[in-house]
Amino acid sequence: MAPKIRVRFAPSPTGPLHIGGIRTALFNYLYAKKQGGDFILRIEDTDQNRYVEGAEQYIIDSLEWCGLPFDEGPGKDGGFGPYRQSERKHLYRQYATELVEKGKAYYAFDTSDKLDFHRKEHEAKGKTFIYNWHNRLKLDNSLSMSPEALQERLDDGSDYVIRFLTPQDEKLFLKDRIRGLIEIDTNILDDKVLFKSDGMPTYHLANIVDDHLMQITHVIRGEEWLPSLALHQQLYDAFGWNAPNFAHLPLIMKPVGKGKLSKRDGEKMGFPIFPLSWNDSNGYREAGYFPEAVINFLALLGWNPGTEQEIFSMEELLNAFSLDRVNKSGARFDPDKTKWYNQYYLQQKDDSDLARMFGPILVDKAILPNLRKGEYVKSVVSLVKERATFVSDLWELSSYFFLAPSSYDDKAVRKQWKEDTPMLMDQLVSVLASIGNFSSENVETEVKSWIADRGLSFGKIMPPLRLVIVGAMKGPHLFDIMGLIGKEESTARINSAISTLGAHS
Repeated sequence: MAPKIRVRFAPSPTGPLHIGGIRTALFNYLYAKKQGGDFILRIEDTDQNRYVEGAEQYIIDSLEWCGLPFDEGPGKDGGFGPYRQSERKHLYRQYATELVEKGKAYYAFDTSDKLDFHRKEHEAKGKTFIYNWHNRLKLDNSLSMSPEALQERLDDGSDYVIRFLTPQDEKLFLKDRIRGLIEIDTNILDDKVLFKSDGMPTYHLANIVDDHLMQITHVIRGEEWLPSLALHQQLYDAFGWNAPNFAHLPLIMKPVGKGKLSKRDGEKMGFPIFPLSWNDSNGYREAGYFPEAVINFLALLGWNPGTEQEIFSMEELLNAFSLDRVNKSGARFDPDKTKWYNQYYLQQKDDSDLARMFGPILVDKAILPNLRKGEYVKSVVSLVKERATFVSDLWELSSYFFLAPSSYDDKAVRKQWKEDTPMLMDQLVSVLASIGNFSSENVETEVKSWIADRGLSFGKIMPPLRLVIVGAMKGPHLFDIMGLIGKEESTARINSAISTLGAHS
C-alpha cells in the first residue's frame, strides 16, 4: 500500500509572503488534496537574525484568505509537531553529529576572517573560493588534524560549524518530477555548512530532517531551490533515508523584460505583489481582488491544463491539476489578466452580495440611509456591474444614482444643449409628472410617445435628457436610471439643469 501523500509549504517568517509563495502553497495544496493527502504548514525560522515579528501570522492569514487551509501546522498539531523549526532545534544537533560519526560530515573551525581572507586571495587571482575537496585538507577542520587535536579543540569550547563532506569524482543522478533526470558532477559542489556555531542548523539540515520526521512524500518548491537538490539528495543518502519526490516549480517572471517578479515591479507598474497588505505595500485583498480570482490566475502561472479552459473553481482545479503539466520555463506575470479574472468573478457574484460589499463605500461617501437600502443598492449594482472590475469601481459607475449632478460634462453640454433644449426639457417635466406608474417601461413608453407625437427626433431629447439625469453621457439604459431614482428626483434634476444651463448654446 502506497504511503499517504504528505506535502509541506515551508516559508520563512522574514517578511510578507510573496505572491509566488502563494502559488507554491497552491500547487502543494492541489497535489495533496487531489489524492486525499495532507497539506502541512511548517515555519522555517532557523535564521533568527532575519525573523520579523508578525510575519508568521501574516503567512497564516494569507493562506486562510486564499482558501488554502492547512491540515497541520502551528496551532494545529497532527502528531508531527512542533511546526516551527526554532522549537525543534534540540533535534538537529544529534543528526549533524550522526553524520560526523558516519564520516559524512566534519567539524570546521575556520574563522570568518580567515575564510574572508581566502575569498579575497582567490578573487585577486581571478578565481572563486570553494570550500571542498581541493582545499579542505589545507583548512582548519577535523579532516586536517589528528583525533587528539580535534578533541582538544572540542574540549576547549572552540567555535565550530559542521560541514557536509561532499564526495569527490562522483556523478549524481537526480530526479525531478518537472525537469526529469539531472546529472551533477560532485567536484563542482562545495562542502555546505549543516550546523552553525550558534547551535542552530542551516536550512539544508533542518529541511531534510524535518521532511523525514514529518514523513513528507513530495517536496514541491520553487526553482530557486533547484541548486540545493544535489546536497539534499546526498543528505538523504548519507542518513540512509528514502528521499521524497522532488518537483521544482518555474519562476514567476516580470511582466516586461527579464528576471523574477519583484516588489519593485509591482510598485513601478501599480499592481500588488503580496496577498495581503504589509506596512506601506498594498495587498491583493486590499486592492479589491477576490481570493478566487487570485487563486485562478496563480494556478495558470506555470501550469497548463491542456485545454483552452481559463476559468477554474477550486473543485475544478483539484480535478484537473497534475505535476505532469507544470511547465519547466518561467511564467510571465500579466497584470491585465489578473484584472480580467477579477472582473469575471465580480460578474458572477450575486447582486445582494455586491450590494453588501458596496455598502461601506456608500457610508464613507455619506449617502443618506434611505438610499442605502438593500433592494435599492442591489438594483443599482445590477445595472452597472458589467463595467466594474473591482467593487470600488461601483461608486464611479453609479454615483448619479445617489447624488444629483452638481456639474455637467462641458463637451456634452456644448454638443447636446441647444437653444430650444430648455423649453423641450420643461415640456418633458410635465409629461413625466403625469405618469402614474413610474417604472422604467412606463416612462420609456410615455416619453417615446410624446417625442413621436411632437414630431421630434430622438436625438433632440434623449442625449440632453441623459446629460441632465447623469451629468455626463454615460450609464446604463436611461429609463432604468429614471425608474430607479423616481419621478420626483428625475423632474428635480431636469429643472435644476434648466436653471443651471439656461439658454447655453
